[in-house]
Amino acid sequence: MYRLFAALPVPPDITTGLKALQKGLVGASWRPERNFHITLRFFGDLTHEHARDLDDMLGEIRAPEMELRLEGVGWFGRREPSAVWARVRETDELRALSGQCERAARRLGLSPDRRPFLPHVTLAYLHGATPEEVTAWAQPRHAYCSEAFWADSFHLYSSHSGKGPSRYVAEADYVLGASG
Repeated sequence: MYRLFAALPVPPDITTGLKALQKGLVGASWRPERNFHITLRFFGDLTHEHARDLDDMLGEIRAPEMELRLEGVGWFGRREPSAVWARVRETDELRALSGQCERAARRLGLSPDRRPFLPHVTLAYLHGATPEEVTAWAQPRHAYCSEAFWADSFHLYSSHSGKGPSRYVAEADYVLGASG
């Protein structure tokens, strides 16, 4: 079985600004820069055969390169915060690419993703942080804005748990280009 997701990588020059946000929140398990990505669709645990089929379907996706920017921060979990993140400014191209990944998942027979697409880069998973602490952390960072960057490919990643943070491996690469 493979635990898989499709995502856009975050370029190294953008990760520097994200690392600067990673301080001052009790109960935060800060993600290493190598784990920064923008999830397009989480697929979950798939057999080798389904993973191969998914790779073929993702390889059929045609989408343009896209300019992206990170703007602001937020968190998941209203009553019990579970993660903090940097928001990705949503574009039509980004939403369309996520939609194509969703269609590939459905063609594979996976259940529709029940959560609305919210493009973000996870900065930390939280353990015991209160809403008040997370609000106090987010307030001075609400105006965070990265430089614009170009996404010219996305990847099919596998996720491997173990001691410490999960390890993500780019199993396949898909080029974005003007033919999309």
